[in-house]
Amino acid sequence: MPLLEGSVGVEDLVLLEPLVEESLLKNLQLRYENKEIYTYIGNVVISVNPYQQLPIYGPEYIAKYQDCTFYELKPHIYALANVAYQSLRDRDQDQCILITGESGSGKTEASKLVMSYVAAVCGKGEQVNSVKEQLLQSNPVLEAFGNAKTIRNNNSSRFGKYMDIEFDFKGSPLGGVITNYLLEKSRVVKQLKGERNFHIFYQLLAGADAQLLKALKLERDTTGYAYLNQETSRVDGMDDASSFSAVQSAMAVIGFSEEEIRQVLEVTALVLKLGNVMVADEFQANGIPASGICDGRGVQEIGELVGLSSEELKRALCSRTMETAKEKVVTALNVMQAQYARDALAKNIYSRLFNWIVNRINENIKVGIGEQKKVMGVLDIYGFEILEDNSFEQFVINYCNEKLQQVFIEMTLKEEQEEYKREGIPWTKVDYFDNGIICNLIEHVTYNVTSFIDKNNDLLFRDLSQAMWKAQHPLIRSLFPEGNPKQASLKRPPTAGAQFKSSVAILMKNLYSKNPNYIRCIKPNEHQQRGQFSSDLVATQAQYLGLLENVRVRRAGYAYRQGYGPFLERYRLLSRSTWPRWNGGDREGAEKVLGELSISSGELAFGKTKIFIRSPRTLFYLEEQRRLRLQQLATLIQKIYRGWRCRTHYQLMRKSQILISSWFRGNMQKKRYGKIKASVLLIQAFVRGWKARKNYRKYFRSQAALTLADFIYKSMVQKFLLGLKNNLPSTNVLDKTWPATPYKCFSTANQELRQLFYQWKCKRFRDQLSPKQVEILREKLCASELFKGKKASYPQSVPIPFCGDYIGLQGNPKLQKLKGGEEGPVLMAEAVTKVNRGNGKTSSRILLLTKGHVILTDTKKSQAKTVIGLDNVAGVSVTSLKDGLFSLHLSEMSSVGSNGDLLLVSEHVIELLTRMYRAVLDATQRQLAVTVTEKFSVRFKENSVAVRVIQGPAGGDNSKLRCKKKGSHSLEVTVP
Repeated sequence: MPLLEGSVGVEDLVLLEPLVEESLLKNLQLRYENKEIYTYIGNVVISVNPYQQLPIYGPEYIAKYQDCTFYELKPHIYALANVAYQSLRDRDQDQCILITGESGSGKTEASKLVMSYVAAVCGKGEQVNSVKEQLLQSNPVLEAFGNAKTIRNNNSSRFGKYMDIEFDFKGSPLGGVITNYLLEKSRVVKQLKGERNFHIFYQLLAGADAQLLKALKLERDTTGYAYLNQETSRVDGMDDASSFSAVQSAMAVIGFSEEEIRQVLEVTALVLKLGNVMVADEFQANGIPASGICDGRGVQEIGELVGLSSEELKRALCSRTMETAKEKVVTALNVMQAQYARDALAKNIYSRLFNWIVNRINENIKVGIGEQKKVMGVLDIYGFEILEDNSFEQFVINYCNEKLQQVFIEMTLKEEQEEYKREGIPWTKVDYFDNGIICNLIEHVTYNVTSFIDKNNDLLFRDLSQAMWKAQHPLIRSLFPEGNPKQASLKRPPTAGAQFKSSVAILMKNLYSKNPNYIRCIKPNEHQQRGQFSSDLVATQAQYLGLLENVRVRRAGYAYRQGYGPFLERYRLLSRSTWPRWNGGDREGAEKVLGELSISSGELAFGKTKIFIRSPRTLFYLEEQRRLRLQQLATLIQKIYRGWRCRTHYQLMRKSQILISSWFRGNMQKKRYGKIKASVLLIQAFVRGWKARKNYRKYFRSQAALTLADFIYKSMVQKFLLGLKNNLPSTNVLDKTWPATPYKCFSTANQELRQLFYQWKCKRFRDQLSPKQVEILREKLCASELFKGKKASYPQSVPIPFCGDYIGLQGNPKLQKLKGGEEGPVLMAEAVTKVNRGNGKTSSRILLLTKGHVILTDTKKSQAKTVIGLDNVAGVSVTSLKDGLFSLHLSEMSSVGSNGDLLLVSEHVIELLTRMYRAVLDATQRQLAVTVTEKFSVRFKENSVAVRVIQGPAGGDNSKLRCKKKGSHSLEVTVP
């Protein structure tokens, strides 16, 4: 591997000198302290957990490693993922990525990085993006239900996961299959000091809203649940509430329905509530110890949650049915046995729920049977564990790690040596430890350990399975199919160890069928502290992982080897002898290619079926030459294609031009012929006309033209009038339509007729009206002349008939006496507001308008306060706004006018001033001056007061009018 400028230590341990354990550890420590957490051993990536977020990930780094070969940039997990994906896409080689290491070494994070890289570089498109999103969103769901905080890791995978991602021939993801191994279900009922139960329990209690918690019959406080470790309910840097929302969103993206998500949460709540079921001592009649449920409410709530009789659940928890082929015996359980049954049920429910979730995810991401697929497997298995109290789980976990180490040994060390022997290539033997004897030992002696036996048997009483099957909850019922009496079996189920051994054997077979890629994860310290590097701890892991033996094997042999056929297929374009066709054998072709490239013989070795290349530099050289050759071939293809496209385009354009020219010439001749024909016909017509006029001129009478013109004019007039008669508009006075004249010479006559017809319609309409209706229309016409386009309240008054009496004058004898009977009926009676000009205060008055006077009376006493003759009314000022404010200007010569003008407010100011205008005109034969303005002067004895009207908030009424004194000669009125 070429050394990059500015690199820290040795980036590929194959180049390490001297090759001893001490130098290997120092090199890893030096790189780790400089935040270089990745190191190579050939094509194996060593990852040291930094316990912090480093800025070496994301789209920018993905783009860098996507365009580079394995050794061009710094060691990175992206480089290995890129090599695996390109081999799968370009060479049709199924791949598997094995991520191994102790618990807390960063395996889960490494698998996420591999998945995110492959998702970023593979195909695009709506369907492809949907598949990628489903594959990526499976991680948070499985982590929530399968991960927990342990002493060594805050997000430890407590199950093994192997995911096969399946691609089409283009390298776009089609879907996948997830296989899970041995969920640590004992954690459901008991955790070590400093550890937590599975994340989902804490996320549910922290993130669910109050309504959901009530439906699940849960309380938010974690201290109320026996299955949750109270000392470690929270984890630094982990937000359980937001994680719960993320899990729900992820399940929806994967394809879980809202009902399925609800059922999963109900089963999770069921497990929590089972832990709170307390069992107490009881005794049967014969004195034999038995057990009973202390808190019946908890069992009742569980029954309501899953649709199960509480009595049925109590019976299943506190008794056991022993069934043989001949008889059935029911025995009571003591307290210890009942507690065991309760915990076994909780563990089985959770374990089966987890398996159901995995299967449900697989249903949505699986690929059709008929589609051609390429496969990339990613293995994220639990790490090697050594605890103070090592139980059955640690035993099977470590067994699985030993099997994976065996795969690594056989596929990287043992296979390396055996392949050299098979190919006849010289090899320096390297001693290594083969752990096959350990795997054989574990797979074949029996163990006599009490705790092992219970966990290995994984015993669940048949009564509990049958009780769960009777539940009305569809998910719970589906998790216990053996509870169906029709499917009951007396055979003992296989042990947990046997099931795990079988699944691991299938996994090994799967891994052996694919091209392996290794990520060896190492934890630098036991305390999850950034920057700390424990040499003793790392040395133990390096010995277990066989890193030193791996380096020795890589240094003893060749860095790259491949079969002659695939090698020739990839590089035959580099030689003129083998490109574009080669009829000889694959080995001869490979020799031809390498011979023409003048590569040193020390860099090559020709085996029986494979070509061996010693250094990566030679492989880089081949890849670079191939890249340049592909550019040349691409240029050649582009040149030929462009030439063909230009020739085809030219021929098409030539054919099109000939066709267009022929059509153009034909069309031009047709037009020319048409013009000649039209000219000939025109000449013929003129000649025939001239001949006809010459022959028949003697028959023409004098004045014939005038007679003909007069006849034609009369015909036109007749046609015009008859047409007008048949198309007269309706007699509705609002209909102003009129038919247009067919001849311009009748335009003036047409307008006169239109005017006459409209006047006739109006007269006809007036003749139909009563005298009262005529008077109403005259008042409305007068109001229009006074206020239309001037006052904002005028349009609202148009459709409302003038009433005159707004105070009920007929029912008030006192007011009738004030009106003056000799003057006839009252023209207007209304309640108005009088504004005091001195201080702006208002008072209520009743205004009576007769044919000769304006009378203001007190609203309570009905006594005349002010009587004004219409001949003393000099004018009226009113605003242009929607208010009812107006000023009554009085003559200075009158007795009332000596005190000054009146400032009044009326709700019907348009009607009042219109009737006052007509009354003044009738009484004095003069027009009342009506001024529309926002600023007017009001006379007050000798002085004048300037009134300024301003617009206030909209939507008010005249009762909300506000007057404010602004100095001795100014009054400001605010109207709504």
